[in-house]
Amino acid sequence: MTVIGWIILGLLAGAIAKFLLPGRDPGGFIGTTLIGVAGAFIGGWISARWLDHPISKDFYDGATWASAIGGSLVLLVAYRLLFGNSRN
Repeated sequence: MTVIGWIILGLLAGAIAKFLLPGRDPGGFIGTTLIGVAGAFIGGWISARWLDHPISKDFYDGATWASAIGGSLVLLVAYRLLFGNSRN
């Protein structure tokens, strides 16, 4: 999968993470989707590095999606813990 594919996957993973963790985010919807892009890259790297599941070249691979969504969820929770009270 190309970098553009990972960006698209990250945008979708960020939207799914926002759906799974509803509530007010300090960055709003755009910030959440950008966190999704970063989470997709980090989730894919963790999956390839420590979970012995190499990155698939197929956009529709379930493990690739799970790692992207998992990385997005982790970053979203961390972002909320760090900056959650900055938005009133």
